Amino acid sequence: MKRKCTVLFQGDSITDAGRNYNAEVNSVPSLGPGYSCRIAGRLTVDHPEIEWTVYNKGISGHRVVDLYARWKVDAINLAPDVLSILIGINDTWHAFNYNNGVEVPRYERIYREMLTWTKTALPNVKLVLLEPYLLPAEDKLAWFPEVNERREVVARLAEEFQAVFVPLQSIFDEASKRAPWQTWSADGVHPSYAGHQLIADAWVQATKKFF
Repeated sequence: MKRKCTVLFQGDSITDAGRNYNAEVNSVPSLGPGYSCRIAGRLTVDHPEIEWTVYNKGISGHRVVDLYARWKVDAINLAPDVLSILIGINDTWHAFNYNNGVEVPRYERIYREMLTWTKTALPNVKLVLLEPYLLPAEDKLAWFPEVNERREVVARLAEEFQAVFVPLQSIFDEASKRAPWQTWSADGVHPSYAGHQLIADAWVQATKKFF
């Protein structure tokens, strides 16, 4: 009998990647064309002895407060063995564009509460925290100081909760030395297909010890 493993990807539009919310679990439409689908494929190729269930529950536009509001249904109730979270860029984006952001201290409080809840309900879950990142699109240069503060928050939380930390900013920065940043993201936030591959490769490398 195959060992079973459930992996859940949570976040905003970067994770959402245009997925079909009504599609059957474990299908390409349910995962969308982004990094979660690429990771699911890699895990299955590398570990066909495992029976995988992979969820993508990212929702475009969401901030940490939106994630928290649906956490019971879209995370705890799914009882994942591995939980991957990428959240934070909209907490800044909405502050600059809509006056509806989530200040960094509140972001940290809510994120920590969400992780505490998760570890209480699912003590054996393995956590993967991906840091928010930003590429130097001209209309987003003013965002960098705040996004950097959010990166520091996620690094602290990863250490506090013994999570795997994926340093996306440095990964994109290094990639941008090899090719223009527009290769990896057209708008500085949403990954291109190459950007999604960067995230997927980094995630798989960082989590090898899990599988």
